[in-house]
Amino acid sequence: MVRAQVLICGGTGCTSSGSQKLISEFEAQVEKNGLAEEVKIVRTGCFGLCALGPVVIVYPDGTFYSRVAEEDVKEIVEEHLLKGRVVERLVYNDVAEGVKVENNNVSLNDTTFYAKQKRVALRNCGVINPENIDEYIAMDGYAALGKALTEMTPDEVIQVVKDSGLRGRGGGGFPTGLKWSFTAKNQADQKYVVCNADEGDPGAFMDRSVLEGDPHCIVEAMAICGYATGASEGYVYVRAEYPIAVARLQKAIEDARAYGLLGKNIFNSGFDFDLFIRLGAGAFVCGEETALMTSIEGNRGEPRPRPPYPAVKGLFGKPTTENNVETFANIPQIILKGAEFFNSMGTEKSKGTKVFALGGKINHTGLVEIPMGTTLREIIEDIGGGIPNGKKFKAAQTGGPSGGCLPASMLDIAIDYDNLVAQGAMMGSGGLIVMDEDTCMVDIAKFFLEFTVDESCGKCTPCRIGTKRLYEILEKITNGEGTLENLDEMEALCHYIKDNSLCGLGQTAPNPVLSTYLRFKDEYIAHVVDKRCPAGVCKNLLSIVIDPDKCKGCTACARVCPVGAISGSVKNPHVIDKSKCIKCGACIEKCKFGAISKK
Repeated sequence: MVRAQVLICGGTGCTSSGSQKLISEFEAQVEKNGLAEEVKIVRTGCFGLCALGPVVIVYPDGTFYSRVAEEDVKEIVEEHLLKGRVVERLVYNDVAEGVKVENNNVSLNDTTFYAKQKRVALRNCGVINPENIDEYIAMDGYAALGKALTEMTPDEVIQVVKDSGLRGRGGGGFPTGLKWSFTAKNQADQKYVVCNADEGDPGAFMDRSVLEGDPHCIVEAMAICGYATGASEGYVYVRAEYPIAVARLQKAIEDARAYGLLGKNIFNSGFDFDLFIRLGAGAFVCGEETALMTSIEGNRGEPRPRPPYPAVKGLFGKPTTENNVETFANIPQIILKGAEFFNSMGTEKSKGTKVFALGGKINHTGLVEIPMGTTLREIIEDIGGGIPNGKKFKAAQTGGPSGGCLPASMLDIAIDYDNLVAQGAMMGSGGLIVMDEDTCMVDIAKFFLEFTVDESCGKCTPCRIGTKRLYEILEKITNGEGTLENLDEMEALCHYIKDNSLCGLGQTAPNPVLSTYLRFKDEYIAHVVDKRCPAGVCKNLLSIVIDPDKCKGCTACARVCPVGAISGSVKNPHVIDKSKCIKCGACIEKCKFGAISKK
């Protein structure tokens, strides 16, 4: 009889940190110690605390081990699983964050990282083996599909989704039930359901984690959508760069077919629905729904003018419903538990929860799911654990290259669709990049714009040419060649691109520039008037100097300078030849006396 389970994260983050080796070593050690019948080793999806991977959790006690190495496995098996003694040195210690626990042993659910979260879309991630359909079924999997097909009409399904208040989690926030109703009312010999898993924002990995940790919920949700809208076929458009997600989703589809949960006459209801995967080549523009459908059809991924909208003329010219992964991940719980379950969370106009990928200058890099209305401060300080190295929070970029920056003065803003739009930002798919005091906001705007320039499909001139000209202006500013006139040109060009681009990606491309210019105009002014980068990031606008009063003449800086720009004798102050200096910062890192700094 199984008395203990060892759950090991099998998400991309922990896999890259060696969790597969841990699984193999755990299996070997469990067998060696005669525990094969008593201990079950389970590879799960992402737990969320990616910064602490590889993560291992031992149940039934819920002991949470972090940063586990292959050589630690033997000790965990022999001490914890064989003798019942927790390996204290590997346990995640949350005491420093104000949680009072005995023996410094805190379970995952008791950490400050999880305390303010509410997992709906991520409910099974880190809980079940995503490659075992029976484990999904044991967690009420496919019960929602059964309920919809045997107890509800298509119109009733759509009404429940409408009443839940669920809005599209892909960026625009369009009401999901309303979108479904548009497709349902259009008659056609064939209709489609499309799942957008083409997650291209820098720093975003929400959809990938759902597909890796709970692929069956997407299969179930798309079948429910097919029933509600009258579609018999669905496609999941997923990035080829997500090999783990693709493999697990493919297995989920095959297992669902084998169990009669996809295919003909599902639940003996007379409803037919099947599902297929299409791989994307990593084009950011294919995150736009019409470009995505064009790509599925075998053509170059370019957006189409709207109207007609996909609900009328979508994939292969037929009525189509498109939602992203996180939107679909909420559907089974809404159908199973009712609209009130979902709309009891969140704010008046933004119901439910939202998944964010926390990245950048934050202690707890990872995946979080919070009720709408949670403040930015709670996400950054309470869940994210604050900024590393005692640095000050400066801004957070929401919505990736299509979003905008929220400065420190907006830490107490409640996160929902309307609040973010009102502040010149947007929810986007859920990437949240945190920046500290050492970040140059002009440089960060240039970073996001460079991404957009590279990813423009080129179909319309405002995006193809406009973003390139906008990038060139920013490059002049960061190189110290900008003028006040350039700032006026930059702002005017931003508005032109927004007003004239064909699709949503082009229309939102200037957002990072406009929001940083609005919130951090003094930094732009410093770059063009004072020829100075306040954050010390833009190399052409700074110089590295040695303070002769602090320099001890230890020669450490001279030894690490790759271009020989530092000279001086032992025990005497050194100097930097600015004509040779490449401003790499190696000397600053090496100096133990704080004598070298950027000016």
